[in-house]
Amino acid sequence: MSYVEMPGAKVPIRMWTDPATVEEGALQQLRNVATLPWIKGLAVMPDVHYGKGATVGSVIAMRGAVCPAAVGVDIGCGMSAVKTSLTANDLPGDLSRLRSKIEQAIPVGRGMHGSALEPGRFHGLATAGWDDFWGRFDGVAEAVKFRRERAALQMGTLGGGNHFCEVCIDASGSVWLMLHSGSRNIGKELAEYHIGVAQKLPQNQGLVDRDLAVFVADTPQMAAYQNDLYWAQEYAKYNRSLMMALFKDVMLKEFKKARVSFEPEVSCHHNYVSRERYEGMDLLVTRKGAISAKAGEYGIIPGSMGTGSYIVKGLGNEKSFNSASHGAGRRMSRNAAKRRFSTKDLEEQTRGVECRKDSGVVDEIPGAYKPIEQVIDQQRDLVEVVAKLKQVVCVKG
Repeated sequence: MSYVEMPGAKVPIRMWTDPATVEEGALQQLRNVATLPWIKGLAVMPDVHYGKGATVGSVIAMRGAVCPAAVGVDIGCGMSAVKTSLTANDLPGDLSRLRSKIEQAIPVGRGMHGSALEPGRFHGLATAGWDDFWGRFDGVAEAVKFRRERAALQMGTLGGGNHFCEVCIDASGSVWLMLHSGSRNIGKELAEYHIGVAQKLPQNQGLVDRDLAVFVADTPQMAAYQNDLYWAQEYAKYNRSLMMALFKDVMLKEFKKARVSFEPEVSCHHNYVSRERYEGMDLLVTRKGAISAKAGEYGIIPGSMGTGSYIVKGLGNEKSFNSASHGAGRRMSRNAAKRRFSTKDLEEQTRGVECRKDSGVVDEIPGAYKPIEQVIDQQRDLVEVVAKLKQVVCVKG
């Protein structure tokens, strides 16, 4: 489908889904965003759903302003995927050992490493900029400085919620490694601190929703937020790189005889801010639950823990600010999923996948998400599918 345009106060709301299928709370959030004085465009992805302040699955283009809640609290959250030389025939019939080895190598949930990882210990991992990155921690908000050690120990860890590590197989039988994570606790604390600062600023007192508080250009508060935002985005990128290195190590050890090799990594943020130019204007484009999909740019759109995921290539559609969805998107809240589904439902919906099937992950059941095939179909003018992957192992926190 192409987009549907709904009227908005300052800009039209372009939606790559049927507005009738979007819950009223999310529609109201979109209308609220369209009232912001600084807004120049709003694109809504097919995985749209209710979020804090701004919906998940929205692309907000503003001039001279940025809204921290429209980035989300997991700054820099995103995906990485790597195609391996392994095929489905190389995998054992029982994948429980492989899942266990991944869980041992990559701390999940609130877990962290016993000592900080050094990228230099991993063959082929780019280490340029690592020391400079940590040196810049001295410049982040004073309120989170005491978290330095924890941030170092959580680097290279998965977290919980919808984050995952997966072993997948594509249509040709090739094995892929895929993971989803962000800036861990340090990103969350930075986001929450800056949202609190923004809400007290004069320009935000008359907004329809205090969670849409913004920072404006050429102010010390904007400079401080952007400094911490870009640092957290970099943290998220390093986090995924180190996890992928640990993941590769597991595969190399478990499949020694196969002499595993790896193709270049596909990686993308889906909660972040980028400076971009549209219609002659320099804009700050915020993607919250959306990926960049410039012409020829590779991206990843995952489904849920029992369905498929897609490697895609952007088509460069400027109507969406060169964006696409970040996943299937939730169709019900976590609490609603826990009320509706049981562990038996989870076992049924994840049959054939080596993964947790206990009450702790029922809120991540495939039935709580929109059908990924439909979400992909609704954005055929934003991306083309390069590969469809189906997970056989899924590790969750």
